[in-house]
Amino acid sequence: MTGSEPRTAPSAAPLTGPAAPCWVTLMTRDLKAAQRFYAEVLGWSFRPGRLGAEFSVARRGEVPVAGIFAVSSAYQVVVAWTPYFSVSDADRAAARVRERSGTVAVGPLTLGKGRGVLASDRDGAAFGLWERTEPSASPPAPDDHAHAWLRLRTRDAFDAAIFYGEVLDWASGLPGACDVAYEGDEVIVRCEGHPLARISSGAVEAAVDPVVRPRWQVQFPVEDLAGTVAAAERHGGAHVEELSVLGGKEVTLRDPDGALFTVTDVRGPVGPPAG
Repeated sequence: MTGSEPRTAPSAAPLTGPAAPCWVTLMTRDLKAAQRFYAEVLGWSFRPGRLGAEFSVARRGEVPVAGIFAVSSAYQVVVAWTPYFSVSDADRAAARVRERSGTVAVGPLTLGKGRGVLASDRDGAAFGLWERTEPSASPPAPDDHAHAWLRLRTRDAFDAAIFYGEVLDWASGLPGACDVAYEGDEVIVRCEGHPLARISSGAVEAAVDPVVRPRWQVQFPVEDLAGTVAAAERHGGAHVEELSVLGGKEVTLRDPDGALFTVTDVRGPVGPPAG
């Protein structure tokens, strides 16, 4: 682990298993090329998914890490990493998105063991909704390790927290609902006490640079940050941005097909406690 001591950082919310609050998916144009890149850069293996030949599940060991879905270049779909948040009723959650001036682009559609929605919030950040309709057979991530977490870069963190809180029942007090805390200039989302995401202000909706526009940033913790960045560059990726954060660094990379993702040597979304 480079730059931070993992035992001092709070464990992040696992994103697999039947009670997981979220799942992450990559939309790409070439499934095999994406598999080769992420196998070399992040050490993942892949298994076919239940959604057809153009879908696979990335794994670290036996634990599912992410879904990768290939779409034809004929479709006007942005190549991107997207978080899908767990909901009990996809129709109701999609209606809440529309009622709050967000956009529902696709769905709800029946997909495998659930129903999915692709949407964007009122500032344009894309996200998904996922209603599980069958039990999950996937093992959860180990209690002391999460394979990914999230950061929303948005125009106004407080406004975004209200939007997602109303759509996803955050801070509602309902069983299984995530909690929201305002810490400094950010909003921290915790599920069952584990941090899942940070929401930060300062994004610019009209920015030409996609890094600056409102977006959900998928972050993957790695043992060797410099080695991971070097591997990405060797295999056709690009170094986009590097930030020093509490407990270490975050490096945003662009894969060969154009999807942005972040690797970090910090253990969890909020970093280790001070001192």
